[in-house]
Amino acid sequence: MLRELRLFLTAVQFFTRIPVPAWVGHSAQQLEQAARYLPLVGILVGLISAAMLWLCAQILPLSLAVVLCIAAGILITGAFHEDGLSDFADGIGGGHTREKALAIMKDPRVGAYGVIALLLALLLKYQALLALCGERSLLLSGAALIAAHAISRLMAVSIMLTQNYIRDDDSARARPAAQQISATSFVIALLTGIASLGLLFEAGAQLAAIFAATGAALLMRIYLAWRLQKSLGGYTGDCLGAVQQLAELAFYLGLLV
Repeated sequence: MLRELRLFLTAVQFFTRIPVPAWVGHSAQQLEQAARYLPLVGILVGLISAAMLWLCAQILPLSLAVVLCIAAGILITGAFHEDGLSDFADGIGGGHTREKALAIMKDPRVGAYGVIALLLALLLKYQALLALCGERSLLLSGAALIAAHAISRLMAVSIMLTQNYIRDDDSARARPAAQQISATSFVIALLTGIASLGLLFEAGAQLAAIFAATGAALLMRIYLAWRLQKSLGGYTGDCLGAVQQLAELAFYLGLLV
C-alpha cells in the first residue's frame, strides 16, 4: 500500500503543482509506473475545479464562476496539458514530414496553429460548462468536471498502452512518465475512470448521457490515435496532453447532446 501511495503521489508531483511529502522521492522508475494513477489525479483536479465552481457560483455570476473554475484547473496542473495541445497543433499543422513535426513540437515558441487550437479549446470548454451549469444543477456540473478529467486522462493512458513512444531524446521531460504501460497499470486506470462515471450517475446524470459523453471521448481518442499513427508513427508527451484536452472537451459535448 505504501508503494502504491508513493506511485500516486509521484503522479501528483509530476502532473500537478500540488506539493507532496519529501519521502515520495523522484526516479524514472517511479514515473514509469505512476501513469496508472493519472485518472486518479484527474479526479483530484476535477474535485478542486468543481469546488471552485460551486464556491464562486454562490457569490459571482455563473459565467465568471465557470471562468475561474477553468483557471483553477489550469493553475493546478501548470497548464501541463494545454501546453501539450498547443505544441501538438503546431507540429501537426506546420510539419509536412514526421521529422519536421517533431522538431516544431519541441520548439518552446508557440505558433499560429497552437494559439488558435488553445483559444478554440478554452472557448468551447467555457461554453460547454456554462451550458451544463445553466441546463443542469451545479452538483451535476461538478460531477461532470470530475468525470471528464478522469476519463480524458484514461484516454491518454490508453494511447500509452497501444502505441509507441517515439522521442529518442533522453532530455525530454515527459519521457519517463510517457513510456508504454503494462496491462495491470491500464486496468487500474480503467477502474478509476469507471468509478468517476459512477459518481456522475449518483449526481443525477442519465445513463444515456453518460454513454454519450464516454462515447464522444472514445471517438476522439480513436481519431487522434489514427492521426498520431499516420503522421508520427506513435506519440510524444505533447500528444498525450492533446489527447487529454480534446477528450475532455468531447466528454462535455457528448454530455450536452
